[in-house]
Amino acid sequence: MRAWPFASPAWDAVTLWSLDLETGGLDPRRDPVLAVGLVPIRGGTIRLGEAWESLVRPPPGAVVRPESVSAHQLVRADLDAAPALAEVLPEVDRRIREGALVVHVRAIDVAFLRAAYRSAGLRWPSPVVIDTVDLLAREARRSGRTPPELVEEPTLLHLPAARAALGLPEYPAHDALSDALAAAELFLVLRARLAARTLRDLR
Repeated sequence: MRAWPFASPAWDAVTLWSLDLETGGLDPRRDPVLAVGLVPIRGGTIRLGEAWESLVRPPPGAVVRPESVSAHQLVRADLDAAPALAEVLPEVDRRIREGALVVHVRAIDVAFLRAAYRSAGLRWPSPVVIDTVDLLAREARRSGRTPPELVEEPTLLHLPAARAALGLPEYPAHDALSDALAAAELFLVLRARLAARTLRDLR
């Protein structure tokens, strides 16, 4: 899914995996991944029966920052029996190699995921990445808001607020699987609003 020699495929001809990570902080160079959630979109439809999630046991000595715990409520006792990152990544890799990746705030999720691949000695598969924040910005521009307003627009980064603004229901925040589902639903709404027909239209 990295390049198309002729025409880009229709967006719903490709399996999209919506991904969310919960982490021990915001720095992918030092903070651990604590949870992964993945939800597929096949044929333009969310397939909840194929959703997948896992907690991740942080490596010895890794720090889980208090401000992160206050958000996702994951403490060491929750994670001690979880599989290590090296055990979880093959399940992630198998899925995201199937098609494209949907995330909310690429700068966080993709950065952490790439760092995880490096730490595990795995080759990054370079999937097509669709960021719902980028789609929100494009939809805002279509509504007539200017770039300075976009920079200051909090709903672009705050997933629950972005969903609420579009009339989507409230889900528990900072749970990897719930957030992956929330991003998948947000993506479908924005895809329709932007009338995107091909995968290239969404990048």
